[in-house]
Amino acid sequence: MILLLLSLLFACLFLGVPIFVSLGIATAVTLVVSDLPTMLIAQSLYQGIDKFPLLAIPCFILAGSVMERVGITQDIIDVILMFWGKVTGGLGIATILACMFFSSISGSGPGTVAAVGTLMIPAMLRAGYGRAYAGAVSSSGGTLGILIPPSNPMIIYGVIAQCSITGLFIAGVIPGVIIGVAHCLVAYVVARHLKFERTNDPFIFREFLCACWRGKFSLAAPVVILGGIYGGIFTPVEASVVAVVYALLVGLLVKRQLTFGKLLDSCTESARISTAMILVGTSTVFGQVLIFNNAPIVMLDLLMGISTNWFVILLLIILVFVILGMFMETLSTIIIVTPILLPVVTQLGIDPIHFGIIFVVTNEVAFLTPPLGANLFVGSQLAKVSIERLSLHVLPHIFAILVCIVLIAYFEELSLWLPHLLGYGLG
Repeated sequence: MILLLLSLLFACLFLGVPIFVSLGIATAVTLVVSDLPTMLIAQSLYQGIDKFPLLAIPCFILAGSVMERVGITQDIIDVILMFWGKVTGGLGIATILACMFFSSISGSGPGTVAAVGTLMIPAMLRAGYGRAYAGAVSSSGGTLGILIPPSNPMIIYGVIAQCSITGLFIAGVIPGVIIGVAHCLVAYVVARHLKFERTNDPFIFREFLCACWRGKFSLAAPVVILGGIYGGIFTPVEASVVAVVYALLVGLLVKRQLTFGKLLDSCTESARISTAMILVGTSTVFGQVLIFNNAPIVMLDLLMGISTNWFVILLLIILVFVILGMFMETLSTIIIVTPILLPVVTQLGIDPIHFGIIFVVTNEVAFLTPPLGANLFVGSQLAKVSIERLSLHVLPHIFAILVCIVLIAYFEELSLWLPHLLGYGLG
């Protein structure tokens, strides 16, 4: 039955059937030809969607969209440019740092590329940076959108794996900083190699402080959102609503740039992106059928047949994630694969939160690899450079991510130290 289920799924995907429909067709046909009751479809569909933490996703998307449209993103970039714009490759480094900052608001990879790249790519082109470099830096920095909390994929994983979403958010902080620094180093080295000129304008601390003061409400956004979550003041779902309210208040009362048209556009964008959550319902049924047919046990036996060394098994799982990410959207990969592999890795003694971070980090590669690479397409359009050329220029960034994946996977304290310290739901 497992073979039938997977065969139907990949056949539908190959024919171009939408993912949520493919999951539903594969599950329904398998239930009909098996002894399992078809009532499972209705029950699991409802149970899959009826998850309170999922409410955070559309709210974080809406908050990020509003902040982009009212100029909060511009304030953040202005402050970062004051500090880093004077070094070699400074605009590239500033782009990465701006992506890190905006990631703490949006939770979306392509959304981060669009928000930061729209402002930074023209600035890099005016400064004489190449189009491919500008597109590659923006696309790569945008991958941090799914790792630095809040993160939409982490919310989905937390719901499916039934582990603490706040714990996942905290666990993503150190890996996010590590990968952000790695991207900055790549941006600096490549800029040196391509001999991009740096500006000769001196750094004036007083001007930097003035820029910070002008953008104080924008810079405070991540502090309010993440500080409230980590301080136990509100839950991730409540934080997402606070983020929306904060964005609206700043846009109306401080920036005074929020119009009805901009709000309508933000709501439309949030609703369009949030429709992907229908995957959670159909994937829940799909996962139930896999579990009833002992798919986790079969997968464990298969991996153990290759090696009994957890180091090798984890490396194989990472390789599978990288390959799947080239052909499947991140949320879909998490939704489909988590029910199969989570029991396997817990049997090997790997903490579910650590595994979730490995899963999310590995999917960062997926944003930069054709044919699906969502960040590549956004970066390509903004920089007006071909996907093929951009794919070559992101290779150093992909290599940096892969090195970081190995570090994060085999040094679990990089993920678990902060959650252990703060006492958030470790398995």
